[in-house]
Amino acid sequence: MFTSDIGIDLGTATILVYVKGKGIVLREPSVVALNKDTGRMLAVGSEAQKMLGRTPGNIVAIRPLRDGVISDYEVTQRMIKEFIKKVCGFRIVKPRIIICVPSGITEVEERAVFDAGLQAGARQVYLIEEPVAAAIGAGIDISKPNGNMIVDIGGGTTDIAVISLGGIVESSSIKIAGDRFDEAIIKYIKRKHNVLIGERTAEELKIKIGCVYPRPEEISMDVKGRCLMTGLPKVFMVSSSEILEAFEEVSVNIIEAVHSVMERTPPELVADISTNGITMTGGGCLVYGFDKLISSHTGIETHIADDAVSCVAYGTGKALDNIMMMQEGSINISRKRQIQRM
Repeated sequence: MFTSDIGIDLGTATILVYVKGKGIVLREPSVVALNKDTGRMLAVGSEAQKMLGRTPGNIVAIRPLRDGVISDYEVTQRMIKEFIKKVCGFRIVKPRIIICVPSGITEVEERAVFDAGLQAGARQVYLIEEPVAAAIGAGIDISKPNGNMIVDIGGGTTDIAVISLGGIVESSSIKIAGDRFDEAIIKYIKRKHNVLIGERTAEELKIKIGCVYPRPEEISMDVKGRCLMTGLPKVFMVSSSEILEAFEEVSVNIIEAVHSVMERTPPELVADISTNGITMTGGGCLVYGFDKLISSHTGIETHIADDAVSCVAYGTGKALDNIMMMQEGSINISRKRQIQRM
């Protein structure tokens, strides 16, 4: 009956909800199915994801978040509301909510997230930058005067940040992440095999045989798609070295972003990073060989955090414990504002 504080990792591909005292209670795809004629929400999360690319004319399955930011405000707000209802049920007191946002978010995008949280039924909404939440979730003590570099590869954005004394010293947020890997696979297979495949098939390829660094042993997978020549179904084999080739451009962009953040970082902190290493979080870093790729380009030991997908959500959860203490720190973005419904 009483209120719970909630942390939300509002991801482009997946939403994770952390409830204080319970841990992560919800992990669902950021997909909503709507009836186009009536505007009624038919399904949300995994149920809606099953409908992607398989809906009749009057039903549309959409992802209301694109490239880490809200692309469809109304649908996002309804989706957040639905997820809060799932985890909280009926509450007399509205919850306080911390929502994660990319470090390069604009004021307009930030305002949209605030408002969506309030409209979804929050009493107070706080924002925390994703790299800060990822660092906290990965178990790094960010309060010390010691430089740590976080590379958080999500679905829509890759956030790279150097953190010291509880704040971000240098950061970069690029709209190149997991979704771009899926797009790269679709384009590559269309170009090389003359076959069209769907988003879900591309994602399956990425997870099962995807790599950004040569694998010790080549692996392959059978793929089904529509042949562009005949218009008929076609089954063919795709190897991990082909996926490596498809991913080349996307992975180079991420490496360049890491390099540019490192170039702007003060030398003392660069020295700390070379000792502490680079920590990778987010679902995108689970593509085989990402840690090896960054190590080979920077010469700095790179490791993937334990439970990399949930790091950001755990970070928001730990931030909930210090919501009063951290009000002036890493909660509430650079402008350190808090919006509260009066």
